[in-house]
Amino acid sequence: MWHPSALQSALRSVFMMLGGYRRLPTEPFHDGDEEVPSHSTEVGDDTTSVVVLEEEAHVGVKKVEATLQVYGRYPRWILFASLALASFVYSLDASTTSAYLTFATSSFGEHSLIGAITVVQSLIVAVGKPVIAKIADVSSRGTAYVTVLCFYVLGYSVIASAQGVGAIAGGIILYAIGNTGMQLLTQIIIADITTLSWRGLVVSLASTPFIINAFVGPNISSAVIKHLGWRWGYGMFALVMPLVLAPLIATLLWGERKAKKLALVDSLLGSARSRARSLSRYSQSSQGSEIGFQLGYTALKQRLKRLAEQLDLVGLVLLGAAISLILLPLTMSVRGSLKSGSIIAMLAVGVALLGIFAYWDIRVAKVPVIAPRFVRNRSVILAAFIGFFDFMSFYLTFTYLYSFVLVVKPWSLVNATYFMQIQTVGLTFSGIIAGICLRYLRRYKYVLVIGLIVRFVGVTMMIHSRGANSSDAELVATQVLQGLGGGLAVVSSQVGAQASVTHADVAIITALVLLLTEIGAATGNACAGAIWSNTMPGNLDKYLPWLTDEQRAELYGSITSVTSLPRGNPVREGVIQAYDDTMKVMVIASIVASVLPMLLALGMPNWYLGDRQNAVDATDLDGRKSVETESGSSEVGDVNGGDMLRTGDPVA
Repeated sequence: MWHPSALQSALRSVFMMLGGYRRLPTEPFHDGDEEVPSHSTEVGDDTTSVVVLEEEAHVGVKKVEATLQVYGRYPRWILFASLALASFVYSLDASTTSAYLTFATSSFGEHSLIGAITVVQSLIVAVGKPVIAKIADVSSRGTAYVTVLCFYVLGYSVIASAQGVGAIAGGIILYAIGNTGMQLLTQIIIADITTLSWRGLVVSLASTPFIINAFVGPNISSAVIKHLGWRWGYGMFALVMPLVLAPLIATLLWGERKAKKLALVDSLLGSARSRARSLSRYSQSSQGSEIGFQLGYTALKQRLKRLAEQLDLVGLVLLGAAISLILLPLTMSVRGSLKSGSIIAMLAVGVALLGIFAYWDIRVAKVPVIAPRFVRNRSVILAAFIGFFDFMSFYLTFTYLYSFVLVVKPWSLVNATYFMQIQTVGLTFSGIIAGICLRYLRRYKYVLVIGLIVRFVGVTMMIHSRGANSSDAELVATQVLQGLGGGLAVVSSQVGAQASVTHADVAIITALVLLLTEIGAATGNACAGAIWSNTMPGNLDKYLPWLTDEQRAELYGSITSVTSLPRGNPVREGVIQAYDDTMKVMVIASIVASVLPMLLALGMPNWYLGDRQNAVDATDLDGRKSVETESGSSEVGDVNGGDMLRTGDPVA
């Protein structure tokens, strides 16, 4: 008799196949069970290899699922508390160490190299995310944390003991690998241990320390520089961070070890490996006992080749090189060099490598970085481009905002610094509101669209508030609105993207969405720099025609030469008008860029945020299948970007 569960299983399989997912058997084969493939009586070694590679490429996911099966109440609370402590130290690091770089480079007489060092750091932050996500999937979350922590400690140790600016640059590179890895892994682990209904709130709570450290951090950095020196500013984090992360790493590794002892990981991996063994019988039945053990160099070479295939090492190198060659010219264009031959050549090679990477991942790679199913996933693609244009819009106005308020407003340095923290605080606060809304609405699209609209209003208000005669309250209001809208949008879009993929893909799609967001930030910086370099000199000529070229060049190149003049001085008032006209162009470009995320958000599927790991299969956090929602209704997910369907519920 045809059972309803059989129909449900068939429908689920169809949905998964349409979205590019192919579910492996959920039960291992038993002796005597021969499953002959329907399409052929023989299956090649390549098919067997791909099945095993695909499963082993996500062994880190299986380990964390098995770990959650052995965690009791106290290990879970230790894990959450450790994440909270780590998040606090991350935010303190971000709020203090940026000030030390100026003093570190100046101590060696190389202050002008700050820009180059920052460019390299931004490249590592961007291209490192997919690499770290792959490592976390292939090995385990705990192993990945240990790896990035070593880079972090080594980087800050090199900086603290540096005897030249070259050592500082090398330390920054090592630190950037560790820092971006720790922050990405925090997001991944939160996705591992939280259901969709709670994930937005937990993600936003992880950013809560920024509310405190945004104002405490500058005071700490000032005291460290005054009493201890910049070396201790870096060195203390090299000492503190391992102590802070020790409980988190120990909890993860303990859980992985216990799950391994109980054979829970092997149980989760057993289905695919049994499937591979079954397939192998048809391709290797004639060989039998002729296949022996391969030892020594050959065995090592095969293991390294297998690891490279699991990581898609070639794809990662191609992607990293392409993104670097695209981001580097965009960042360098801040200095007005976009038209030079070398910049154009780097952009061209970067785009070409991006095409080669696409061909490699589509046609050659066995376990690609960007699988075809990601490209077909509407939620992932739209979330990535929403992040791209949103951050592009943000940096179009934010890049020169600090200089703008110092020149236009008679504020102290402290007040100007507090003003620059408004968006960070607003984004963090509204992120918590977004998390609460997602928890109780069980849908994210409404929050996403409202957030982008609020942010658009804040950007649009800058057209009027950018002038010298605007009130302080009006200028502050623009930043408050942008922060509130940004927090709603960031949290909801991230949850929406993660809801649309299975647990095995959460790490890499999180990294890819953040990667495109970083590219958007670099593009916004580049556009702001191009606008500045192409309009500001002309505006200074327009409003200060009585000054010499040398005097205008000094005003263009040094903000202190402007702020040293009192308000009411004809020169400063002329500079204010020049800033006003230049900022107007940036704001208009930002408004145009902020329209696109609103339109893209309308096309996002409105996934149901239930008490499951994701919305495309019925998997709980520990990897076990369930077909019931909290209310008892069955679910069917469309990986290809459709809404979450619940029997008896209308589609939102």
